[in-house]
Amino acid sequence: MFVSGSFRTAYDEVLGRWPGPVDRTDLPTPYGVTRVNSCGPATAPPLVLLPGGGATSTVWGACAAAGLARRHRVHGVDLMGDPGFSVPQPGRPVRSVDDLAGWLDAVLDEIGSAGAGEGPVLLGGHSYGAWIAAHYAARHPERIAGLVLLDPTRVFTGLRPGYVLRALPMLVRPTPERIRSFLTWEAGGAALDTAWLRLQEASAGFPAVRPVTGPLPDPAPLRQLPVYVLLAGRARCHDPGRVARAVAEALPGARTEVLAGVSHHAFPMAAAEGIARRMDAASS
Repeated sequence: MFVSGSFRTAYDEVLGRWPGPVDRTDLPTPYGVTRVNSCGPATAPPLVLLPGGGATSTVWGACAAAGLARRHRVHGVDLMGDPGFSVPQPGRPVRSVDDLAGWLDAVLDEIGSAGAGEGPVLLGGHSYGAWIAAHYAARHPERIAGLVLLDPTRVFTGLRPGYVLRALPMLVRPTPERIRSFLTWEAGGAALDTAWLRLQEASAGFPAVRPVTGPLPDPAPLRQLPVYVLLAGRARCHDPGRVARAVAEALPGARTEVLAGVSHHAFPMAAAEGIARRMDAASS
């Protein structure tokens, strides 16, 4: 897989903010080699984090630095088919929710065999990563100690049409300018981390891969799990209040909070301390 020098430099810059040392591991799966960036005590309880679409695993560094890496072995995963250093297996693309679940199952197997055993893990995801995490947990609740969903998209409600229309030019033909314009608009004027923004812009050169889409996850299996839902109060992709009501209806036992003043795409960085506290609460 060709990775441009600008992307590699930007990726390394953001990853360099993680609390060290950081282990970069390429894990074999039936769907290709998956890059996992890990930090924290090797024998600590595992916390597996899936980023939003196009965000790369590096986005979790602020949460790790906010305390998660002191109490967990934090594993940030580059999504298969997304910008990053996960390399798809030729002839074995990830095309369905079942494929995503099979891929993540293999990733958790590899993480377990290399770390603190193959017991249940605390699984977290942001946006599209939360959608993947919820679908996986619904299929394999026995492997999940707790589920933390950060501003999940298409887990409890759909996306706002205006958001989709605004994102469409960037999705159809991504350029650095279109990516910056969209993320700046979504942030509503709030300052964005410059290194992360450079990484997002550099992702425009990656081959376009059609993201897996599908139905909302089945909430029934999730009711047996501890679930924590954190919503971005200024998200433009959906109405946080509507999502909170949908969570209460689908998962009456879930804990849900709306963090005011935070936009959707920058959520894992802009609200890192609050996220770290609540992930600790979800694991206790």
